[in-house]
Amino acid sequence: MSIEDELRQLDEDIARLKQENREQREQIGEMGATDQTEIAALINQADEQAGLISELEERRESLRRRLGGG
Repeated sequence: MSIEDELRQLDEDIARLKQENREQREQIGEMGATDQTEIAALINQADEQAGLISELEERRESLRRRLGGG
């Protein structure tokens, strides 16, 4: 896979994950009164996904620097 292909794939993955993360957080906000343990688990899951997004964004920037020659 070329760097350009990997960048395209990362862009798609990041966009998809960001949308999923937004939707997940909206669902948590709309849940109302429910089991606090369940809410905490969902928030933790959303936070972990945000961490993954950050890692992918760092990878994307690294590839862009390589592609740019610097």
